[in-house]
Amino acid sequence: MKTIFAVRLAELRVERGMNQRQVSGDLGVSQAVLSHYENGLREPKLEFVLKLCSYYDVTSDYLLGRSDERADATTRLSDMICDKISTLEELRAQEKQIIDGLISLCKEQTET
Repeated sequence: MKTIFAVRLAELRVERGMNQRQVSGDLGVSQAVLSHYENGLREPKLEFVLKLCSYYDVTSDYLLGRSDERADATTRLSDMICDKISTLEELRAQEKQIIDGLISLCKEQTET
C-alpha cells in the first residue's frame, strides 16, 4: 500500500503536467529513484523531502500527510493580502476612469 507521501508526490507531478523524466532531471535524481519514491518502494532522506517541498511549493506537513493544507498560514495570509491589493489597484483604475469621464463631461458642458 502506498504511503500518503508517495501518493501526494505523484499527484503534485501530475498536476503540473510533467513526467517523471522532467521532474527527476529538475531535482537531480534518476527517473528510477523518483519512481521508487512515487510508488512507495523507497523513502527519501530529509534533505530531499525539503527539496521537493521547495520544488512543488508545499509544506513538509502536507507532503508527509500531516496536514491537508499545502501552504502554511503565513503563505496563505500573504496570498490573501496580495489579492486584496490587486483588487484595490483595480478599483483605483476604475475610479480614475470615472473621474476622467466626469472631467471630460464637465469640459464638454463648459465649451457649449
